[in-house]
Amino acid sequence: MIKTDVLIVGGGPAGSTCAWQLNRAGFNCLILDKASFPRQKTCAGWITPSVFRHLEISPEDYPYSHTKFSSFQISIRRISFQLPANQYAIRRIGFDNWLLKRSDVNCLRHQVKCIEEKNGLYTIDDTYQGKFLVGAGGTHCPVRRAFFPIVSSAGDRALIIAQEEEFTYPAEDKRCHLRFFENGLPGYAWYVPKKDSIINVGIGGSADGFRKQGKNLHHYWQSFIRKLDRIGLVRNHSFQPSGYSYYRRHQDPEIQRDNVFLIGDALGLATRDMGGYLPGNPERIAGCGFNHHRKGLFNPIHPKILFPVTIGDKIMILQNK
Repeated sequence: MIKTDVLIVGGGPAGSTCAWQLNRAGFNCLILDKASFPRQKTCAGWITPSVFRHLEISPEDYPYSHTKFSSFQISIRRISFQLPANQYAIRRIGFDNWLLKRSDVNCLRHQVKCIEEKNGLYTIDDTYQGKFLVGAGGTHCPVRRAFFPIVSSAGDRALIIAQEEEFTYPAEDKRCHLRFFENGLPGYAWYVPKKDSIINVGIGGSADGFRKQGKNLHHYWQSFIRKLDRIGLVRNHSFQPSGYSYYRRHQDPEIQRDNVFLIGDALGLATRDMGGYLPGNPERIAGCGFNHHRKGLFNPIHPKILFPVTIGDKIMILQNK
């Protein structure tokens, strides 16, 4: 049996940043992830200046390529305009691996199957054991399934589904395009050109909205790639998109049950405006309980979600009981 203070299921940005902060606070942690790193992860990859500050690094010191956008090209139905912005886009294959290495916490490749709680300890597959358990494994996180069951009707209404692809392409238009509600899409579509001739394109929206329309994501995807070809953003490319889903944030998310915590997509923090928040959004890095400060409680989070203390603080309080 491998024993530790904190078991973290999921080695993406949520899990690795949580491990980084807990490790700095003196906790022994172990990360379990079904994938080996570095791993491909299709994502637009938004990073704000706030994220770099919370990660205690400047954009210039980030060791992998990133793209800065000073504006977005916005289309809302038939209205188009340029929106000033101060955003960065990264590639998840580098970002996730960098965060994981920086955490200085061991990450083992393991597909979690069974989680049991007994006498205040959490055991995973009769092999790993910890006093605290953190679910950071995304929408289908096994920790969420085991300890935070979702009411079906509420979950269906909050579910966001998306489809996207990231690939090499000689993009001529270096602007980021965001297209909302086009042709009735209950969400938005995006075109994000990155450095090294990489672009990310995708669409996402409310699963409940698609169901009410009697249309599916594939219908809008086909319409979107035809649009990309027609306006000259992407031509003569054989698309092979990947799909995924996540939950929109609600007013009072349940972050903790006993010594079990949820963070990141496992908690469900997608914004209502854009139907999603990408890795690097301040709500994920700063607001999901990743920041522990010994001098007091720190909670720089979106005002719609006010957690009284962070996960690091909660674990320290429980540890000292």
